[in-house]
Amino acid sequence: MKFRILLEQDEDGIFVAECPALPGCIAQGETRDEALRNIQDAIEGYLHSLREHDEPIPPPIYEETVEVAI
Repeated sequence: MKFRILLEQDEDGIFVAECPALPGCIAQGETRDEALRNIQDAIEGYLHSLREHDEPIPPPIYEETVEVAI
């Protein structure tokens, strides 16, 4: 499965990654790569917990990019 991730750097330089399709699924890292590895682990743990509790797995969010002229 593929999930959309929001990744931003906070005021202290820490990278914060969030998965909007999985409420509360957030991870961080000192580098972009570390934050991405950590969010992948967090998503896997989140999905594992949903399966263990017989909860439905939310579908991934599909994203498109549009270009606008200003």
